[in-house]
Amino acid sequence: MNKLIANVYCVGRNYRAHAEELGNEVPTEPMIFLKPSHAVTAMDGRGLELPADRGSVHYEAELVLRIARDYKPGMTVDELVDVIAFGIDFTLRDVQNIVKEKGNPWMPAKGFLQSAPITPYIAFPGAVETANEDFVLRKNGEIVQRGNISRMIFPLQQIVDYIAEHYGLGEGDLIFTGTPEGVGPVYQGDKLELSYGDKVLGSCTVAVGPSAK
Repeated sequence: MNKLIANVYCVGRNYRAHAEELGNEVPTEPMIFLKPSHAVTAMDGRGLELPADRGSVHYEAELVLRIARDYKPGMTVDELVDVIAFGIDFTLRDVQNIVKEKGNPWMPAKGFLQSAPITPYIAFPGAVETANEDFVLRKNGEIVQRGNISRMIFPLQQIVDYIAEHYGLGEGDLIFTGTPEGVGPVYQGDKLELSYGDKVLGSCTVAVGPSAK
């Protein structure tokens, strides 16, 4: 967490099975939304306070890219990314359902404080090599999500090119690349643990009120 964070881009519905489990259409081009940089926090074993009075809070585990230099057309993702992390895109699911029905932005459901915890960074092995291992989210010791970037609808190169072309991409930007199936609610005292391959990278304990069910 000692690196400057600029924009926090997120890719929605980037795994087919996840889109289908929530009854959403599978997108034909990347769905990009933003979280405030203030949403990012360290997933370092400490307690994580989440909203207690805005309905169900869901976890969504994801690979996170850190952009190391300003994008120039033709640059590969291997040239752009220096380190990666794994994170959770916490979502106020009831709030999201309401804003979707109204056609409003997702910020109220996605942008709250501490909604984007990430593990410590590790060196980016490259787009091809990253697919050699799965990332796994455990909730109270049980696997609830397992993902691999080979199953993404939009691969890493397409994601960075799309974001750069439409919104700009530069040093310090983070990209949450999308979540696989298995998302679900968290409750008071739940322990969440993210691993990549056989290595645990980060964990947190959830603090939410009784209304977050």
